[in-house]
Order: sequence, then structure tokens, then C-alpha cells
Amino acid sequence: MKPHLSEHVTLFSSIVKWTIFASVVGMLAGLGTAFFLKVLSLATGLYGQNLHFQMFLPASLLVSSALTRFLAPDAAGHGTEKVIEAVHQRAGHISFRIVPVKLAATIITLASGGSAGKEGPCAQIAAALASSVASVARLPAADKKKLVICGISAGFATVFGTEIAGALFGIEVLVLGQMMYDVLFPSFVAAIVGYHVATSLGVTYPYEAVSITAHLSGWSFVEMLLLGVWCGIIALFFIQLLHLARKLLERFSWHWSDRALIGGALLVLIGTFVSRDYLGLGLSSIETALHGGRLPLAAFFWKTVTTSITLGCGGSGGVLTPIFFIGSSAGNLFASLFHESNLAAFSAIGMVAVLAAAANTPIAASVMAMEMFGSAIGPHAAVACMTSFLIVGYHSVYPSQLLGIQKSASLSAPEGSELGVTRAKVTPREKSLLALLLMMKSKARPARDHTKPPEN
Repeated sequence: MKPHLSEHVTLFSSIVKWTIFASVVGMLAGLGTAFFLKVLSLATGLYGQNLHFQMFLPASLLVSSALTRFLAPDAAGHGTEKVIEAVHQRAGHISFRIVPVKLAATIITLASGGSAGKEGPCAQIAAALASSVASVARLPAADKKKLVICGISAGFATVFGTEIAGALFGIEVLVLGQMMYDVLFPSFVAAIVGYHVATSLGVTYPYEAVSITAHLSGWSFVEMLLLGVWCGIIALFFIQLLHLARKLLERFSWHWSDRALIGGALLVLIGTFVSRDYLGLGLSSIETALHGGRLPLAAFFWKTVTTSITLGCGGSGGVLTPIFFIGSSAGNLFASLFHESNLAAFSAIGMVAVLAAAANTPIAASVMAMEMFGSAIGPHAAVACMTSFLIVGYHSVYPSQLLGIQKSASLSAPEGSELGVTRAKVTPREKSLLALLLMMKSKARPARDHTKPPEN
């Protein structure tokens, strides 16, 4: 009896411990997110009211690059990636200096029209605060790592208002195909507490009502498979262009400041001659798609380009809000071509399906669809999310993400490696089968008689 009693007492003590620490992280995340979003709202309001504000983009990106380069290099880029890197490589250690630098650099980037998101900064700020709490409390390295993961969950939940999906995202995004169940409880606590703190401070979330049939059958199931394939291809295009833009801007820049000025000038040209809709957060376009309105056919392409340029030239911000824009516009285009009466539903499903593929988080994306759009959309979203997740292969918008499973028995990739350097190869067995099929096909093809003259 005593061994059993000590077991349960220990588990209860663990629950109390992680409830306290995760609640502290959640409160800090809620406070940080509320402050960030309010300041961001004021700053981006200036951009919306001034049509010529985008002309400051080159200078703004230069200032953003300088802040991160000289004050906190880890604050550069899209935030969540640096947190994943810290978890895997530095046992969750993140400098507190990142908090003010990331906040300032992101607001400067977005306020002038840079195309980026708001979730990355919140996740990184929350994770940095969590790391500081762990350091002050002198927690061991393993516990510090867990607390930083709670910061990711709380940051996601407080930005998008999705508590369950936020908790799942934090533990699913670290390793492709594996979920850290030992961090599940504190992640839920941090996400829920963070959400309630943020809402109590006036943060609101745009819940959209999407009407969709609750049951998959026949052609609707095929449509979800096709939409998932389409969203996986779009996600792969975004991932590749994001990396390509950074490399090209580095290659054609003589100095780090040139990269910011060149990228800013390109964004000004796109905003002037294409559309300003592809600069900034792009929330109005997402809202239009989710309400059943039609977006321009090339909307997903231009948003991919502007986001890749912004982050590639030194801008600071997240990638998930642009992914939502790209996904909703991709779903919108798919519906325009194949099922126009379902523009709103396909836009909503496209939004989460591109997220599932780009971040390799199909479970969090499926749950997010139900939290944001209602439970009826769940089966449809799940099919599209899992399909897009498989189609994107061993690629991710987060290069520091580790490979935990093989997506196909026919492909081989080293497990435990970072996706940024992982290259999948066809297994020897599949190569042999493919060679056999080609040989059989060549033997089955009738030989051409060269002695017979060609018919007129």
C-alpha cells in the first residue's frame, strides 16, 4: 500500500508544481501578448490611414535589421524558429534581451507594411520570459526546456485565441511526427491561463462562422483529398521561396544594410504596381475569403513573394499569419475553379491545411479548424490537413524542426536530423521495383521494323 501511496503523492506533487510554473508562464504570455497587440494595433493603424507610409519600408527594414543584428541576433527572423532551435540546441536557454528587441523590431516591420505575422514574436517573447522564470527558480535543464515549450503554446494560444490548438502546436512543432506527452499538461495550463489573461486585458479574436456539411461522402471526400494535395504544393512553394529569397538577397548584397534596402525597395514596387493588400498582416483579405468573397487568382503567389522578401532582407515577424493568408487564398482559388458555392468553407480549410503542411502540425491545425470554425468542419479539415502534411514531404518552414518519423516506407531520411538539412532518398527496394517496372515496360513495347517503309 505504501509504495502505491508514494507513487500517487509524487504525481500529485508534480501536478501542483507544473500548475504553478505553467500558470506563471501563461500569465506572463497573456500580459506580453496583450501589450504587443495593442501597440501593434496603434502602429499598423497609422499604416492603414496613410497610403504613402509604405515608402518608409526600406528605412524601416534597415532599422529592424540593425536592432536585431547589434542588440539581439536571435530576435531576427520569424521567432518560433529561434525558440525551436533553443529547445533542441541550448536546453531552452533564451536571453531576456530578446523581449524588447523582438517587440520593437516586429512593430517597426509591420507598421511600415512589411509582410510578416504576429504569432512568432509572441511565442518568442513568451518563451524568453519562461526561460527567465526557469533561471530565477533555478530549475534543472529538463524542466527549463519544458517551461520554454509552454511559452510556445501560450504565445500561440494568446495570439489566435485557440487554447487547445495552441497547447498542441507547442508540443507538435518541435519534432516531426512525435508529440512530447510529458509537456502536454503544463502546455495546456499555460495556454488556457494565457488566453484568459489576454482576453481579460481586452484582446479579442475574429471568430468566423463558416457553414459546411458535417459528413464526408462521395465527391466531397475526393474534394478534400485534392484540396489537401493543392495546399501541400502551395506550402512547399512557400517554404522553398522563403529560403531562396534569403539566399538571393545575401548573394546580391555587399553589406547587411544593402539587403534591407533592396528588399524594402522591392516591396515598395509590389505595393505600388501590384497591390497594397499583400503588404502588412493582410487580415482584411483573410476575412474576405472566410466570408465567401473572391480573392485575386494570384493572391497566394504575391503574399508568398512579399513575405519571403520581408523575412529574407532582415524584417522581423512571424510566418503563421502570412500562412493563413496564403492558405485561405489557395483554398479560395480552388473553390473558384471547382466548387464556387463553397468559397468560405474551402478558404477556411485551405488556411489550416497549408499550416499543417508548412509547420508539419496536422493535429494542431485540425483542432484549430474546429476551435475557430466549429466542430462540423473537423472531418473535412482533418482529411485536408493530413493529405497536405504528407505531400509537403520532409520540408518545413522551421528548419530546426527534427525528423521523428518516416512519412513513407518508400522514402528514407535520417531520423533525429534537422529538416533544414534533411534529404529524403528512395529506398533500395523501391528503386529495384521501379527499375523492374521500367524493364517490363520496355520489353512489352513492340520493336519497330526498320525494314518496312513508312506509310504515307
